[in-house]
Amino acid sequence: MYTIGGHCTVHTMSSSSPDPHEALSVQDEGGSQAVKAQQRLRELILQGELAAGTRITELMLVELLGVSRTPIRSAMMRLEQEGLLEALPAGGHAVRIFSEQDVADAIELRGTLEGLAARLAAERAAPAGVLAQARACLDQIDQVLLDPSLSDEMFSAYVRLNARFHRLLSDMSASPVLQREIERAGSLPFASPSGFVGVHSHNAAARDMLVVAQHQHRQVLEAIANREGARAQALMQEHSRIARLNMQLALREPGALRMPGAKLIRPEPLEAKHVH
Repeated sequence: MYTIGGHCTVHTMSSSSPDPHEALSVQDEGGSQAVKAQQRLRELILQGELAAGTRITELMLVELLGVSRTPIRSAMMRLEQEGLLEALPAGGHAVRIFSEQDVADAIELRGTLEGLAARLAAERAAPAGVLAQARACLDQIDQVLLDPSLSDEMFSAYVRLNARFHRLLSDMSASPVLQREIERAGSLPFASPSGFVGVHSHNAAARDMLVVAQHQHRQVLEAIANREGARAQALMQEHSRIARLNMQLALREPGALRMPGAKLIRPEPLEAKHVH
């Protein structure tokens, strides 16, 4: 259990000292409400129930979520930090609208940070145990990619294992600071390593793209094991370009609207991409 911006007041009785168990209970209750409000508000935004650009206020959310203003305020502050809400000059917040370039920049930032993680992992000699875990994870991905069905189950398994590999890569850097920044950069659904995987799953090229990504995984891990820092960094940065291509393809397919958060993104007109 954790709290987000929560505070609790312990009322003491004149005849006795404060009960630490009672104080803990009050704190847990306040923190729990804040976490629940944050999770529910995030769901409403990502599912499109609160549309991009919608102005929201504490009072509105009190009525919508059925909790008091203190946990609502904490939830809104947290989602502003995550980038899903933006503060308005006149007060209140609005659901943020993302341009396609915003998302591309977020993916590029994550790729840059993961490239640095790969370089540090190579230069600092990643532990053999973590390297073995990463290889085992990639072996599991190989098995998943043997499935030619392009089923939802196949893509779900890939997403889970892909996320694990990227976490292991971050761990290899032996840098808590960098690990936090990578987590922050990938916190929005569409900026995560698997943000757009499977959205265009009925496209025959989707599996081919995953095969290319898996080949890059193997090359990065090989470079880290051989302590080739510059090569590992370059490969990881190039790897993020696949996520960017997935995003560009997915936003132009009807299935993209099923993806959490997709309605927050405004695709660029195709002709705009050729004007430089």
